[in-house]
Amino acid sequence: MYSIKRNTNIAGHVLIQTLAISLLTAYIDYRIGFRGWSIEIAIPIIIIISNLTMLILTIVSYKRYIRYAIYQLIIVLFSALPAVFMTERIIHNNALSIIATIISLLNFIICLVFCSKDIKEAIVRKFHM
Repeated sequence: MYSIKRNTNIAGHVLIQTLAISLLTAYIDYRIGFRGWSIEIAIPIIIIISNLTMLILTIVSYKRYIRYAIYQLIIVLFSALPAVFMTERIIHNNALSIIATIISLLNFIICLVFCSKDIKEAIVRKFHM
């Protein structure tokens, strides 16, 4: 609530924390012998939490969603990493990765449905269509 009242960009903080924590867990896993827990468990859980945070942020401040749209898109692109890891056979436990990817896509679709009119108006305004 403090961040919403102060008009800070929470989505930017969510994106930075998602990337930083993911890199930190991968680094820790690498340093202790790379058992794969960072890719199979930690990163999908981090992605799920960041998507749920963005969904709550969209619901709480839906009138300002257009400010968060680019961050949402970057998180969705980052959420594709578990799917890439699955196709490259880096991950052996697919359940969390599939759940993370599905939640990410559903979150993006829900946000587009909630705010499609605002997004369309912003695109028309910015690109003079």
